[in-house]
Amino acid sequence: MSDTHPQASTGPIVVGTDGSESARQAVLFALREAQLRGTSVRAVCAYGSGRTHGTSRTAQHGMERIAWPSATGNLPAHQHDIVTRETTDSVEELRRQVGEPFVEVEVRCDRGRPAQVLLDESQDASLLVVGSRGTGAWGRLALGSTSTEVVHHAHLPVVVVPTRE
Repeated sequence: MSDTHPQASTGPIVVGTDGSESARQAVLFALREAQLRGTSVRAVCAYGSGRTHGTSRTAQHGMERIAWPSATGNLPAHQHDIVTRETTDSVEELRRQVGEPFVEVEVRCDRGRPAQVLLDESQDASLLVVGSRGTGAWGRLALGSTSTEVVHHAHLPVVVVPTRE
């Protein structure tokens, strides 16, 4: 019998963020866990899976509401940049709040259903962190639809961070 322990995955910690308080708590957890593990964080924001209203589609994002013509279905590049900048600013604020040692953070903003985007972005991750509720219409539920889907379909350990009330 060997005294060696299996190596824990050194992949990044992926955390979902949408600007909600629950997501902020999840990012704080991910940053602190990354400090303990000596790994990086990949903060993922999904957008563009919103509802259709008349002639335009609406992308829901916790920090803003973005509309674009349904004829193309494409989010204008400048609005993608706005979502990315707001997500980056929010995550950087939380990274400074957690303090040193500073964790390397990569921010990715992808179009799609939040749970699927998180699952796709976590293929090389060691841990997936989500808040218990997001900014969606069902946000009042004890466990949101994104966190429920992620828990049921993830290929890696998942932490669901409760919202402090």
